[in-house]
Amino acid sequence: MPYATLDDLIERAGQREILDTADRDKDGVADADVIASALATAEAEINGYAATKYTLPFVEVPALVRNWTVSLARYYLHRSKRPELVKEDYDNAISQLQDVAAGKITLPQASGETPSLASGTYLISAPPPRFSRRALQGFNEC
Repeated sequence: MPYATLDDLIERAGQREILDTADRDKDGVADADVIASALATAEAEINGYAATKYTLPFVEVPALVRNWTVSLARYYLHRSKRPELVKEDYDNAISQLQDVAAGKITLPQASGETPSLASGTYLISAPPPRFSRRALQGFNEC
């Protein structure tokens, strides 16, 4: 399930901005491969942060994830001369994703979805200790 769609981008940015940034062949239609690339890049970046705390892919895409996907994809669509608002949205999304990875923001989970082991649970296996009071009994200090 994609985190966001072309319709989500148009809802936030408007048809004009999407055509200006994604209609690379100038035929009056947003290029599907350009949109798909921007959304895939955004999803990959989100997954890089979210995978530290959550099992991916999400069973249901949380609204926050959809919002971040749109913010990041808009940033990627503007290859140069990004408007300040687009840059601010991107910076805010990255900051919030860093908070997700740090455990400061918790995403709502669909019923039945469990956090991954990366959520702070560490399993350690080690051999038994070689030195103990009993094992060292009888040794004198020099």
